[in-house]
Amino acid sequence: MTFRERLQAWRYNTIPDHVIGEILSKRWADNAIPFLALVAVIAVFGTAIPGFFSPFSLLESTRQLGEFAIVVMGLTVVMLAGGIDLSVGSMFALSAFSAVAAFFIFHQPVGVAFLAALATGGLFGAANGYLIGYMRLRAFLTTLVTLVIGRAIYDILVVNYGSVIQTSTASSDLWDFIGDGDIRGVSVPVATAAVLAVMFHVALTRSRPGWHILAVGGSRRSAHNSGIRVRQTVFMSYVISGLCAGLAGFLIACRLSGAGPGTGLNQEILAITAAVVGGNSLGGGRGSIAKALMGAIIVLVMNNGLIRLGYGTGTNQMVLGIMLAVAVILDIRWLKNRHKVLNEVYVAPVYHRMGETLSAEPGSASPYALNNRIANTEYIGLGELEGPEDVVLDRHDNLYCGTRHGEIVRFFAPDYRRSEVFAHTGGFPLGLAIDRDGNIISCIGAMGLYSISPQGEVKQLSAETRRSLTSIVDDARLRDPNDLDIAPDGKIYFTDSTTRYDAHEWVIDSIESRATGRLLVYDPKTGETKTLLDNYRYTNGVCMAHDGKSLFFAESWACRVHRYWLEGPKAGTAECVIRDMPGYPDNINRASDGSYWMAWLGMRTPSFDLALRNPGFRKRMSRRLPQDEWLFPNINTGGVVKFNEQGEIVETLGDMTGVSHPMVTSMREHKGYLYVGGILNNRIGRLKLEKADPNWTGPTSYWGAKP
Repeated sequence: MTFRERLQAWRYNTIPDHVIGEILSKRWADNAIPFLALVAVIAVFGTAIPGFFSPFSLLESTRQLGEFAIVVMGLTVVMLAGGIDLSVGSMFALSAFSAVAAFFIFHQPVGVAFLAALATGGLFGAANGYLIGYMRLRAFLTTLVTLVIGRAIYDILVVNYGSVIQTSTASSDLWDFIGDGDIRGVSVPVATAAVLAVMFHVALTRSRPGWHILAVGGSRRSAHNSGIRVRQTVFMSYVISGLCAGLAGFLIACRLSGAGPGTGLNQEILAITAAVVGGNSLGGGRGSIAKALMGAIIVLVMNNGLIRLGYGTGTNQMVLGIMLAVAVILDIRWLKNRHKVLNEVYVAPVYHRMGETLSAEPGSASPYALNNRIANTEYIGLGELEGPEDVVLDRHDNLYCGTRHGEIVRFFAPDYRRSEVFAHTGGFPLGLAIDRDGNIISCIGAMGLYSISPQGEVKQLSAETRRSLTSIVDDARLRDPNDLDIAPDGKIYFTDSTTRYDAHEWVIDSIESRATGRLLVYDPKTGETKTLLDNYRYTNGVCMAHDGKSLFFAESWACRVHRYWLEGPKAGTAECVIRDMPGYPDNINRASDGSYWMAWLGMRTPSFDLALRNPGFRKRMSRRLPQDEWLFPNINTGGVVKFNEQGEIVETLGDMTGVSHPMVTSMREHKGYLYVGGILNNRIGRLKLEKADPNWTGPTSYWGAKP
């Protein structure tokens, strides 16, 4: 290895470039910026203001925070539905006046004052919802009008009845407790906001009305076409906003025991800034209650902090305006360009030097030398199939294969001219195996491990495993389950080729060449799936050894075959038995003579081997060229290889014509014939094997003679 290659290996294999892409691809990545802003704001003002973190200061600040957060949550619901509500400040002020008037002027109980505040906010919200949802008026102009009208009504009421409220002698312990009391050190407004936040979060993420709100905000036309009552959903979102403003108005009425000209003034600006700064999209359909709460804390801490530091109203307004402008720019630009950023940073190739290999040229003395032995196979299902990645035969000699349309097709023995759709899986069936009871077990791409009964009933066995504690990638989900085999005790051993990409993105995984493949086991007795081995370059074929004490599995992009021991002194360990092959290994299956058949899905090329040693080249290629112009592994020429227990190659079959089986992903021996499948083929090949046992079958080899 040259110094330049050592430097590249250190740069691309040590520095985790892929972490950035993984973080940006997460849903919670949108929360990172507001969370960091929240931490920074609290740290700055907590340091600059003496006594900021004192219990009394926090208790008093949280009272105002609770009221403000409730308003922001209501506004967030409207924004998630694709609307905007500029009237929350007016509704907040009018609701506060309604509660104060009911209690101090009309001497009604606290409960009546509470209902009066909710009714005021709810009625204004309903008016907005009717005009915007049913009359289909513009949300901005409509709520601007109700803002002006509501504020005017409030100012008139305060001028006329302010003195009456101030001179009232009405009192109540419950009123005082709501305004000034606390529940185990937590103020009533904060406790109320916390309960409301949990309710909103559950409703938006776990209930049908919440899903409808997000769907309407994402696309009203699509939501309508899906049968969602768009107008009703929009109406209800504004009612919720009004009720939240009413609840917050009641809380501030209890705290201040009055209403003045400044109540609710500019509250709409603060609320909108908080919702957007928290990360909720102005376009609707994207956001959360957690973001609303973070935004509320950021805005309130900054607003109050500037006041306590001696800055005037003008400074506050300017800072809030700048914050809102930055948040809007980030929201719009990030939403529009997120996929571009991910395309630039997600694919992170590593340095990988392939070992020297023996030649596969026809006529060479190499055991890998290809030939045309599978060029003239019989065809089964010619033109009827699309992508039979794997094939398997049952005790009755019937032939099964998967198709890229999600079907498992059965061809009936003995001539395999008659076929039927045996089962619909909903995904792309890849590896196949038959268990002791005749069930077909299949790895279905991007879905998981499934069982298909002899009657064609499809059942999910596993879709996830335990997540690694140190993994940034969500490796609990099975992204590319590929091939499998069944041990004598019924456990199912299978591969998940990559934890970073789905099955259809195998090309990107080959370009990256990062070791993210793994070997797993599913135990039908417990229903648990465990990861046995990881850090392999695209794990693929799996085959139980003839004695059932070990298994072989393929590592495609490294051109290697490994043996994993289930029993004996090496139990739980793996060793490489074949390395540096000239072809990329795929499925592995038993042969009748005690050896093993292995598919080559393609052959190594000097150009791609060189590219693997130049990760910077592959990185630039993936960013600057369309995918159909990438340099990736050759899959146009493959074959079938037979190897023994020691990993020695004993036979090679190929198709140099490129007509019958240019790409081979599977093969299965059965009663003296070899059945060949390929993920890009439209047929299954059938080849008569010389010197093969005409009575040997896979089910008999695994489970013995028929009972």
